[in-house]
Amino acid sequence: MSIYIIVEGKNDRSKLRRLIHGEEINILCTFGTLNSSKLESLQRRVGEDEVYLFLDNDSSGKKIRGVLRDVFPEAVHMYTRKGYAGVEGTPDEYIIAQLEKAGLEAHILYPPPDLM
Repeated sequence: MSIYIIVEGKNDRSKLRRLIHGEEINILCTFGTLNSSKLESLQRRVGEDEVYLFLDNDSSGKKIRGVLRDVFPEAVHMYTRKGYAGVEGTPDEYIIAQLEKAGLEAHILYPPPDLM
């Protein structure tokens, strides 16, 4: 079974791609807009697979999350904090904590411990 994480943009996808691995992990972008064609495309790609939503904590991200919540009612929601510059500007440690909280620890690329 595949796992899909939906983010807003390619920088968000790049940030997550550095922190997770696995062929079954797919990161899809909304590119900030959601029309019926885009929603249908996302639904077709995801099918019955697991869906995670990781969107910015701003008005645009909240609006997109609201629409996607209706389309994917079983989705697991991951959140970034207010004050961070979106998912792409969220510290790695915080993203890792959100991935762990969502149950994706088996796919996390943990940074090597500091050798001091």
